[in-house]
Amino acid sequence: MEWRINDITIETARGDIAAQEDMEAVVNAANAELETGGGVAGALHRTAGPELAAAGEKYAPISPGEAVVTEAFQLPNKKVIHCLGPVYGKDHPAEELLIQCYINSLKRAEEEKLKSIVFPAISTGAFGYPFHEAMKTAVGTVLEQIGSLRQIKHIRFLLFSQEEKEKYTAHLAETIGQ
Repeated sequence: MEWRINDITIETARGDIAAQEDMEAVVNAANAELETGGGVAGALHRTAGPELAAAGEKYAPISPGEAVVTEAFQLPNKKVIHCLGPVYGKDHPAEELLIQCYINSLKRAEEEKLKSIVFPAISTGAFGYPFHEAMKTAVGTVLEQIGSLRQIKHIRFLLFSQEEKEKYTAHLAETIGQ
């Protein structure tokens, strides 16, 4: 499903984070060391090749909420924006750190003059953030940032399962009012 706000397309989709060929930037739900991991980070690193981990070495370790940019190497994107989301129950204040993850990822994309960005559901996998709370934070934060975006024209929330996609779609429809 798609929406248009201030000349920006916002959409939900289900798919492989490492196969988003129509998007200039992909957000990596990274670990602090920017190394290969499971979930999103594992998928991106496997496709990008070992150069992705090597490129992240100069930035590591990053703190929760921080976002850094590297080349995408063998991925079909121009850039990877690596963001460390909070570990739920460990990193505090979790909601503010998750908000910063989305804000800083958008800022890095703007600085790189990227026109499109795809977000996974940051922190909801191994980091244990409750899906519904993380979804509300992600959608609310991105929608609040729309007015300040100058370069970005397309934002995709990419979900792992059809059920998660449907939840994001329903929440966006309710929030935007369509």
